[in-house]
Amino acid sequence: MSLLDSLNNDLKTAMKAHDKVTLSTVRMLKSAAMNEQIKVGHTLTSDEELAVLSRELKQRKDAAVEFSDAGRTDLVAGLEQEIKVVQRYLPKQLGEDEVKTIVRETIQRVGATSKADFGKVMGAVMPQVKGQADGKVVNTVVKSLLS
Repeated sequence: MSLLDSLNNDLKTAMKAHDKVTLSTVRMLKSAAMNEQIKVGHTLTSDEELAVLSRELKQRKDAAVEFSDAGRTDLVAGLEQEIKVVQRYLPKQLGEDEVKTIVRETIQRVGATSKADFGKVMGAVMPQVKGQADGKVVNTVVKSLLS
């Protein structure tokens, strides 16, 4: 089942349940997916769907941080609910220990020895964890293991 099919089904379910947060979030996700589909000119592949979902999740997380810094806890709570809805459509997220294991294996494979090899390691790790780990977490783990 494609992302758009899942979103359409969940849209109907949210309407019937009068779940306003899920309804508005699913509508935003559907809109983002449709816009991306129009932009690329073909039906989205699973990687493209994953990219759209990751982008939407990142936007919400960044906004939550900004609102939190500004003291707008009322808006942060709403964004946290939206984040939970977006995460339903993403693959299971890797824990920090799992990311460390992948990074260690990659460091050995590419022969990285110092911080100068940071870009090489990140370039090799990110495709492996695409959609399963936040880039900030991977960045932190790589820096800590290379130092």
